[in-house]
Amino acid sequence: MRIGFFTDSYFPGIDGVTYTIDLWREKLESRGHEVYVIYPDGDYEPDDREIPVRSLPNPFYKGYRIPTYRRLSTLPALDVVHCHGPAPVGMLGRYYARKHDLPSVYTHHTPLEEYFHQSVGSEAVASALSRLYVPLENAFLRTFDVVTASTKRIDRDVEHVPLPVGIDMDFFEPTAEDWYPDETVIGYSGRLSMEKNVEEILRVAEELPEYRFVVVGEGPRREALERDAPSNVELRDFLPREELPTFYSSVDAFVTASTGDTLGLSTLEANACGTPVAAADVAPFDQTIGSGNGERFVHGDLEGMIEAIETCLSTDRDTRAAVERYDVWRTLENLEHLYRNARTPADHAAAVEDGWPLSDDPVE
Repeated sequence: MRIGFFTDSYFPGIDGVTYTIDLWREKLESRGHEVYVIYPDGDYEPDDREIPVRSLPNPFYKGYRIPTYRRLSTLPALDVVHCHGPAPVGMLGRYYARKHDLPSVYTHHTPLEEYFHQSVGSEAVASALSRLYVPLENAFLRTFDVVTASTKRIDRDVEHVPLPVGIDMDFFEPTAEDWYPDETVIGYSGRLSMEKNVEEILRVAEELPEYRFVVVGEGPRREALERDAPSNVELRDFLPREELPTFYSSVDAFVTASTGDTLGLSTLEANACGTPVAAADVAPFDQTIGSGNGERFVHGDLEGMIEAIETCLSTDRDTRAAVERYDVWRTLENLEHLYRNARTPADHAAAVEDGWPLSDDPVE
């Protein structure tokens, strides 16, 4: 098949959506498909199947751009359209699918309304924008043949197929190299933005001075975090992807207080590398993190967070085995099925759910 990924988030920006699209493209092409990525242009050199859309700097969120438009006649002939966001490039993809009467799939990656408060600076304005935005996105999602999301629960009023984006179990595995052989290290990797609540990691680091904390990432909260970080916290830039398995394998526990994840790829990647995860007891971690791969704590409960980290450090568990169900190859098999059967919803929903062992119970 000739598959078009339409996304408003892509290189040179680094986030879970970018990594997912890059991984899915690599694996789908290894299975014989042609995958084209249509994305906002930027400081990035595209290959023959990466098609930039002219865009402008985003004054509200540094690191992302605002796409304008690209004529449909300049895009390749596709067999299926897969959109990865509700912004202009996603809308372009939906228009392309309607114009050419093609199957259309949408993957819900990010609850964008949770980012409004850090973009506009006013809680009242952000809340008002959210109340306006969510119904509009609901209406947009209902125009697609299939909507997927990484868990059974999605904060949108649409029917959807639970399809985790998946992790590359062949790439993320324990490494022999250990960056911190003589220290107990607690790690975090991800965007340094408001909804990730990295400040909570700094709070817990102050209470655990005997441990070293390594925070990897970039984002709008970086400057404030550097200013407030205690002496046992090291902030590092985003690591090259090839170094992530070594980082995950080297830390003794991974911690996140995020309330804005849809699957939490970094937590599952750490698990695949043999590292337990301490996570806030909120979605999606209430489904993905359990006794088999880590511990959960009540969000905002500092003592509970400390206890979860200490339990991760003192308890042996086979975290890799616990997350094998999220192997990206299983995702892609189901994704191919959705592409072929996008317009027969009863069939594809049943087939995917029958083949995917997701439940409301966390990993045990």
